[in-house]
Amino acid sequence: MKTQIFIDGAYVAPTSGASFDAVDPSNNTVFHQVPRGDATDIDKAVKAARRAFDEGPWPRMSGTERAACLRKMGDLIAARTDALARVEVMDNGKPLPEAVWDIEDTAGVFHFYADLAEGLDGHEQKVPLGMEGFTSKAVKEPIGVAGAIIPWNFPLLMASWKVAPALAAGCCMVLKPSELTSVTALELGEIANEAGLPPGVLNIVTGFGPEAGQPLTEHPLVDKLAFTGSVPTGSRIMATAARDIKAVSLELGGKSPLVVFADTPVEEAVEWILFGIFWNQGEVCSATSRVLIEDSAYEAVMERLVTEARKIKIGHGLDEGVLLGPLVSKSQHDKVLDWIETGKREARLVSGGGIPTGLEDGCYVEPTIFADVPEDATIWTEEIFGPVVCVKPFKTEEEAIRLANDTRFGLGAAVMSKDLERAERVARAFRAGIVWINCSQPTFTEAPWGGYKQSGFGRELGEWGLNNYLETKQITTWDAHRPWGWYIKE
Repeated sequence: MKTQIFIDGAYVAPTSGASFDAVDPSNNTVFHQVPRGDATDIDKAVKAARRAFDEGPWPRMSGTERAACLRKMGDLIAARTDALARVEVMDNGKPLPEAVWDIEDTAGVFHFYADLAEGLDGHEQKVPLGMEGFTSKAVKEPIGVAGAIIPWNFPLLMASWKVAPALAAGCCMVLKPSELTSVTALELGEIANEAGLPPGVLNIVTGFGPEAGQPLTEHPLVDKLAFTGSVPTGSRIMATAARDIKAVSLELGGKSPLVVFADTPVEEAVEWILFGIFWNQGEVCSATSRVLIEDSAYEAVMERLVTEARKIKIGHGLDEGVLLGPLVSKSQHDKVLDWIETGKREARLVSGGGIPTGLEDGCYVEPTIFADVPEDATIWTEEIFGPVVCVKPFKTEEEAIRLANDTRFGLGAAVMSKDLERAERVARAFRAGIVWINCSQPTFTEAPWGGYKQSGFGRELGEWGLNNYLETKQITTWDAHRPWGWYIKE
């Protein structure tokens, strides 16, 4: 585990020499010291990225040459899967199988964007013109220096969602991980060096938001900002970027609905409700934390849901069979418990709602279910970001759509029904950027990811993620080989 930040191809001590604690949320003990970068370190990192972009080989390489480095990075990550996953269990709290899944996905993201990088070679689009003597084409070029700020819920995977497409496009980047889960992100520096990435192309500065994140968003040499996190922070980043007219992409909060029609088999509905909210401890921006069940099936689904939720094994992420680990930090733990207390005043608690017996030393919360939640309840409208699901019945398709869309967020939504024509109709009616039919939360590198409304704008993953880091340039040529005629006449 690294103890220095990564700038211009080398690990270096932060200017202040300071560090901060990496805390294992399973027992709230310190397991590592993370370098505490600040504005001076951000300035060094941005300037290194700027030199690498303006003077270095990376943006001038062919897509095929960049792809070789990206593919090697993916291979190196895959080879470290077990070690990286175990660090993420300590740093984040998630169960080991889910951490392994994340690291495998991370390697796959680099491999996917290696393929897309190759596709950039020779890519240009002819533009038909309405005047003789001119030809025109549109070409894609890297946007420049990108600054990326990532969240703590999927530490290395979220880094890859930004780093891989930026590098594939030919950009150079400064990455600022969350201060809650910085450890695995720092390993990308060593991986980049082993893969042959030129110095300055990828820089990693760990630290706190006001000390490192804000200076990155404000730096005048940064051309593009990519952020995943909370709505208030995203709003501040957007306002800051407006000063220099920086390109911005934001993936923010969510309060995603899952609509269950009565023709859905109960066991299928319960399986996806459980996964949609309790996977990754509910610390998922797209978690389907608002469940709407058709009234004729409401009691049957609720009874089975409560029964199965109480069977979920809670414990340390390295223990066999654990499906629910601790929340990421003491502060997040306290916030979720506060929300649960609010929920007890607003709705009917039918399962969970406390700290599991015997696990009081860690940041554990029981899988929690509230029933008959009023639509004006704060637990129905606000993002909790923990293992808490709110459930209410509906009578008609129209009511379900209205309740689902009655939110300031618009990241994800799901619908379950054996009537696929109805499911498709409801899916089209959702005001959300990601919609699942008869499932919840599956995420694929090939498909676009992003939200409507206050869930942000821009899309990550797939070709859309690559386009975040590309500019389109028009090149028009006068090739008639005769005077244009404005001044010189034939």
